[in-house]
Amino acid sequence: MSVTIHTSNAPAVEQTLIAAWREVPVSVAVDLVPECQVDPSLQAQSLHDRPIRMAGPALTVSCTPPDFGAVVRALDEACAGQVVVIDAGALTSHAVIGEILGGHLRAKGCAGLVVYGAVRDITDLGSWDDFPVFALSVNPLGPTSATDGSINSAVSVGGVSIQPGDLVLGDRDGLAVLTPQSAQDRLADAQAKLALEAQWIEGLANGKSAKEVFGL
Repeated sequence: MSVTIHTSNAPAVEQTLIAAWREVPVSVAVDLVPECQVDPSLQAQSLHDRPIRMAGPALTVSCTPPDFGAVVRALDEACAGQVVVIDAGALTSHAVIGEILGGHLRAKGCAGLVVYGAVRDITDLGSWDDFPVFALSVNPLGPTSATDGSINSAVSVGGVSIQPGDLVLGDRDGLAVLTPQSAQDRLADAQAKLALEAQWIEGLANGKSAKEVFGL
């Protein structure tokens, strides 16, 4: 077998749209589009205490630990701004990426990393505030071969099907994935929800009752 690299025909998500969604908490995204929520077991592994706001189109990678061939090949395929999404089948027996590969993706300007499996070298991998890392777990045991897998094919991560180019959002609450069309269609709703929440905060701060503020 070998690593299969598919040609992605995903529509490009405009940078202005990505920037706008970066300001939207994942909680707001999943309130509006519940089916976009990724299993909350996939959590940020970043060790620093600074806020996390991740948004970018997905570069999808599929591998089966202990093989990580597609992860290695993804180093050459990844582009600045992308979120590298690795579907390791929720297998955590071996880490599929660590500080060296993750550091190269960061150096290329990737927006973050999502691993449906395990990572390692977390002291370094989890220290970068400009490169959020989400994974099921940390495991020091690394891969043993690098021959198989695929890039730019549909993957299933945390109960959500992810196509290349889908918009991946992440913060301390977890992850959400929107199709480019959904990201376009629901942005105004998300911004309206944020405005409403600001009104709630202002109303409570000004002494209004919760019943009044929330229209109960």
